[in-house]
Amino acid sequence: MRQDEIWNADTARDYDTPGTGMFAPEVLGPTVDRLAALADGGAALEFAIGTGRVALPLAEAGVPVTGIELSEPMIARLREKADESRIPVVVGDMATATAPGEFSLVYLVYNTISNLLTQAEQVACFRNAARHLAPGGRFVIELWVPELRKLPPGQQATVWSSETGYIGLDTYDPLRQIVVSHHFRFDDSRQASLFRSPHRYIWPTELDLMGQLAGFELESRHADWTGGEFTAECRSHVSVYRLAPTE
Repeated sequence: MRQDEIWNADTARDYDTPGTGMFAPEVLGPTVDRLAALADGGAALEFAIGTGRVALPLAEAGVPVTGIELSEPMIARLREKADESRIPVVVGDMATATAPGEFSLVYLVYNTISNLLTQAEQVACFRNAARHLAPGGRFVIELWVPELRKLPPGQQATVWSSETGYIGLDTYDPLRQIVVSHHFRFDDSRQASLFRSPHRYIWPTELDLMGQLAGFELESRHADWTGGEFTAECRSHVSVYRLAPTE
C-alpha cells in the first residue's frame, strides 16, 4: 500500500480524537513541554505534521513551527485549525522535501519514521533533518521497540491491544523488517472495520547508526517524553540526536 492510499480523506476525517488517546492532555502536555525545551528558543520543523496534533500546541507555547506532510487530506484538516501564515506546510515526502529556513529542532513523533519502508529512505530522512538544522541543532524521534521477543518459532503475529470494541495486532516479516499493523474496530453488529498500515521497524542501535551516517550523535534516549529511564523492557523510546557543530 502506498502512503497516500493509507493517509486518505477517510483516515484524515477520523484521525483527531480531541481529549482522548494521542490527543489526551497527559500525552500531549509532556510532549510539547519537552519539544519546546529542546527547540531552545529557535524554530521547529515537524516531519509528517499530519493534522497538527503536536504542532498546534507547540506553536501556542511560543515555538514557530513549519511542517512537511505527504497527505493533502491531512493538511486540509490542519487548515481547518490554522492557516498557512500560522503553520506553514510543504507538501512532500519527509525523506526528500525541503522547507525554507533554518531550524534548531526537527522532530518526528508517534513512530512516523517507520512509515518509510526501506532502510535507504530512513537514512535519507536523517540526512534531510540534518539539511534543515543549524549547527548543533537537534533531531528528535519517538519510536516503538520491535516486539519480536513475543514471537515464538512459527508465529508471525502479536496482539498488542485487546479492549472493548477494538483489537490491535501486528504481523511480522523479520527478513525485511516489515510489520503490518491491523486495527479492528467493532460494535454489537456482525460488521467490523479494519485499518492497516505497513511499517519498517528499526532497532535503537540501527537508528543510532543512521544518525551517525547523517552527522548526528545520540544526545539522550528515554522511555517517554517525561524522561523515564529507557530499559530492555520499554516498548518505545524518545531519542534525541545532536548535529555536530561545523568546524
